[in-house]
Formats: sequence, structure tokens, C-alpha cells
Amino acid sequence: MLAQQLLNGIALGFIYILIAVGLTMIYGILKLLHFAHGVIYMVGAFAAMIGIMYLHMHFLVALLFAMVISALAGMAIERFAYRPLRGSHPITTLISGIGISIFLENLFQILFTSDTRPFPQAGIDVTVVQITETISLPNTKLFIIIAGILALGLLYAFLRFTKLGVAIQAAAQDIRAASLMGVNVNRVISATFMLGSALASVGGVLVALTYNSIFPTMGTIPGLKAFCVVVLGGLGSIPGTVVGGLILGIVEALSDGFLSGMVIDKDAISFVILIAILMVRPSGLFGKNIEKV
Repeated sequence: MLAQQLLNGIALGFIYILIAVGLTMIYGILKLLHFAHGVIYMVGAFAAMIGIMYLHMHFLVALLFAMVISALAGMAIERFAYRPLRGSHPITTLISGIGISIFLENLFQILFTSDTRPFPQAGIDVTVVQITETISLPNTKLFIIIAGILALGLLYAFLRFTKLGVAIQAAAQDIRAASLMGVNVNRVISATFMLGSALASVGGVLVALTYNSIFPTMGTIPGLKAFCVVVLGGLGSIPGTVVGGLILGIVEALSDGFLSGMVIDKDAISFVILIAILMVRPSGLFGKNIEKV
């Protein structure tokens, strides 16, 4: 039972990681809390649904289609909602992000209604994989784990071995110094939004496939939990995001499996544990305590 819940928690943790990595990268460069990121998770799921139902795509093609649409949506949000406000008070950009999120959720409710609908199956048969006699897992959750590991590996290679990846790291260290050294800051920021949005869409599509449901507000709670992961791991730390996502996913799975009879649900337990950890270490697990002189 414990091993089963741990495996469920790892799969759930990789969903949070796929969403939170983009938030971490964006915060690392702009020091911006991108509150419209959760809605990108939803946009990816709906883009894949449109690709399967109306464009008759295979699931894998629809997944790539969703990544492209989400990347373009993320770039558009940065261009029209954040870039004009760059340099203004952080509360201003925060309100802009919240406004974009509410606008897109309401737009999708108008276009597709607010009802929950089944996610179309196209070329993927959802089955249960028997790992041991007592441990089993739907193949879609295995896909989530594999996709998460593959995405992290590709992200590491991109940041480590490509010119744009090095530019993103330079901007994250000091965006003004990077600009003075000839780095095209606007290009770097757009690429970061596109990359983070594409990863979030992968999480949205795989969750829609796993639970066979899709609705316009599906990104609200995962988006909030992704913020918790970012804060838990340490703002701007990708390794911290990975560890924080796995911790949150495992805690939720264990509380769902062993504490299901409690009045407090698994979401509340996760936030309580987050608050407790931050009381001990306010900068997060991998965050740095920086003193201003």
C-alpha cells in the first residue's frame, strides 16, 4: 500500500514539476509571479482536444500541437500583458497576470461551456500496468513520469549546451548585465515563456488523458500548487522545483491514501505542510538567504 501511494505521488509530483519549472524560470529572470501560467495548462489540454476531435490528429501529434499553441499563447501573454509593464511595480504585473487568467478562463467557458467533458482518446489505450503483485499503475501515469524525466533531461541539455540556454542562465543571474553584454533580453524572455508554457501544456494534456476530463477552470488549483512548489523548492531554483514537486506529490498521495477519512482534504494538508516548512526555512529548500547591505 505504501509503495503504491509513493508511486502515485511521484506521478503527481511530475505533473507539478512540469507546470512549476516554467514559473521558476520566469521568476529567475524577471522576478515575476506569472499568475496566468495555470491557464496555459488548460489551454494545452483544449488545444490537444481540438487537434484530436476536429483535426483528426493522433494523440502524439495532438500533444505536439498543444505544445506549439501553448508556447505561442505564453509568448503572447508576455508580449501584451507583461512587457508594457516591465519596470513598473510588481503588484501591477501581478494584477495583469490575474486579469489575463480570468479573461482566458471566461473565454473558454463561452467557447466550450463550463461543463466537464470527456477527453477524446486517439491512439492511446488507457490500461493498468501490473508492476508487482501489489503495485499497479495506469499506463497514463507512467507516461507522466517518463514525460517528466524526458522533459527535465532535454531542459538541462538546452540550458547547458545551447547558445540561447546560456543566454537564459546569464539573464537569470543578472538581466541588466546580460543586456550590457549584448544578450537580446526580449528574445530570451519570450523564449523562456514559450518553453515554460510548452512544458505546462504537456502536464495538462496528460492529466486530461489520465482522468478523462477537461474543463475551462482545470488549471486553477494545479497553478496554485505549482506556486507552492516554486516557493517550497526556493524561488528561481530548478533543482528545488524538482524536489519540491516530488515532495508535494508524495505528500498528497500519502494523505489521500491514509488520511482520506479526515475532515481536511489532501489539498489543505499539502498547504499546511508547505506553511510548516516555510516557517522553518522561509527561503525554501534550495533558496538562498541574501542580505541587503
